[in-house]
Amino acid sequence: MKNKDQVKGALKDIGGKIQEEAGKLAGSTTQQVKGLKNQAKGKLQKGVGDLKEAVHDLKEAAKKA
Repeated sequence: MKNKDQVKGALKDIGGKIQEEAGKLAGSTTQQVKGLKNQAKGKLQKGVGDLKEAVHDLKEAAKKA
């Protein structure tokens, strides 16, 4: 099951990739950098979501044990 941080992080990462590519096509270094920054934020947010999911799974496993 995905949580909101995993989904939002993945979407932010994809949006950053699109922004970076648009910056390349337009010759805009600023847009490329913003795209890379959004990708990093997205990956971080997805990582937080993954960690939350792991903690949740551990709690569920402990309840069953």
